[in-house]
Order: sequence, then C-alpha cells, then structure tokens
Amino acid sequence: MADWVMWLVAAGVLVALELFSGTFYLLMIAIGALAGALLAFLRVDLPGQMLAASLVGVVATVLLRRSRFARVGGGGNAARDPNINLDIGQTVQVTHWENGAARVMYRGALWDVELAPGATGQAGIFTIREVRGSKLIVSD
Repeated sequence: MADWVMWLVAAGVLVALELFSGTFYLLMIAIGALAGALLAFLRVDLPGQMLAASLVGVVATVLLRRSRFARVGGGGNAARDPNINLDIGQTVQVTHWENGAARVMYRGALWDVELAPGATGQAGIFTIREVRGSKLIVSD
C-alpha cells in the first residue's frame, strides 16, 4: 500500500476519534496527517513526510489554542453559567424554609435548596442561580 494511503487512513482514524472526544485537537493532528499524505503523494521521503506532518499538526494545534474557539466557556464557573447548566434561571416553589434550607420537588426528584446571599427565606417562587451537586442555590 502506498505511503499516501496510509497517511489518509491515519487522518481518517484521527477524525473518527475526534467525533468521540468533542475537542478540535485531534482534528488539527489529522490536518498534519493530510500534509504528510500530500508530501507522500509528491514522493518526498518518509522523514520529510513525518517532519511536515508533525510541523503542520503542531502549528495547527497552537493556532487553535490561541483562537477564540479555545476560550469559549473556559475559565467560567459552570455551576452559575446558564449556557452550560440549563437549570440556571428556572423557578422552583418553596413551601417552607428551615434555617435557610429547604427541600423541593424539581424535575421529578427531591432537591436540597439553599438561599443565595441576600435572599429572604419566605415561602414562594424562587429562581435557581447556581447548582452545586444536588443542591440548588436560589434567590427571590
């Protein structure tokens, strides 16, 4: 089998693995493998193919890391981010409070509820501001 076919198979395997990982880093390495396939097709020797594949893969990975796609959602608090946790912003009905804590039925299960700083502990409808494990942090 020709060298360029092996490079294409390697790129295909990397793209398939990328589908399972959910990041773009394996895709960048697959682009490097495509560069190796191109040089193999042009009949460059194996060390040249490997050098080109590794350089293109590293450069593509560094460019991805510096792009805005590497920073989307990074560094934020997932417990408070409504783009990550769809429970943020939903409402719950609290019937009674005991020392700033309660239990409510939410999405078919019992959840512990805690008041956010500055919220008042009176019965009523509260908005979920944060999720910590199985505890909802709410405010009015």
